[in-house]
Amino acid sequence: MSNKKLYIIRHAKAEIPTWEKKDFDRNIMDKGAVRAQYIASKLKDILIVDDKTAVISSTANRAIQTAHIFCASLGFPVHNILQTKAVYEAYYQDILHIINQIPDHINTVLVFGHNPGLSDLTNYICNSYIDLKTSHVAVIDLEEGIDFASLSGGTGTLTQTITEHLS
Repeated sequence: MSNKKLYIIRHAKAEIPTWEKKDFDRNIMDKGAVRAQYIASKLKDILIVDDKTAVISSTANRAIQTAHIFCASLGFPVHNILQTKAVYEAYYQDILHIINQIPDHINTVLVFGHNPGLSDLTNYICNSYIDLKTSHVAVIDLEEGIDFASLSGGTGTLTQTITEHLS
């Protein structure tokens, strides 16, 4: 059995916060969409989407818009995105709790959300020290014998971070 993989993806660059618009309703900027598209195309080189793939997204505009860009590029049906407000402004343990609900037949999970929760989650799972920038992807391999239900601190390895820069 191949190891399960987790892809933690921070939303694309969003509009500057204003008093007129709630933070939750902020949209991604054009340059954010372009960068998300570019990074999604790099992710496509290493990720095969199949019926054992699940996508979870915060319901905040900027997260779901980012998820749509990535899913369109990867060939994942956008109507299958599991949208949950629980990822919005969530503490990393709360995001982990959502991932722990993933059924065993799923081998690949993509999570779209926000900092600091996503970076904190990655660092907790992998004992790493990263700060995800907008649209960046943390690629995590779960250790042998670990499924999403048993995922916890120190049970994953950060194998790469996909950015707009050549790594």
